[in-house]
Amino acid sequence: MAIETTRWDIADFLVDDSAIAAYLDAVFADGDMDEMRDALAHVARAKGMTDLAQAAGITRGGLYKALGENGNPSFATVAALLNAMGVRLSVAPKVA
Repeated sequence: MAIETTRWDIADFLVDDSAIAAYLDAVFADGDMDEMRDALAHVARAKGMTDLAQAAGITRGGLYKALGENGNPSFATVAALLNAMGVRLSVAPKVA
């Protein structure tokens, strides 16, 4: 008897602003830039790339480029995306 598996996708669990905020907060806490970019891409897929790009005021192609494997989004792009995602960036003291 074969075991049936399904593909796990984080985007399936990013269903509301609270889940998105918790996910991004956990990823951003580590400070790894590639992981941050990938997390933004996961949320973008969950929200819908076209809708998110429009809400952030950037082109769909620009969004794919910024969040792609070799992407390096500017701070302005990240700020616009976070706003369009329904979350905000906050700062806290680093815990040693």
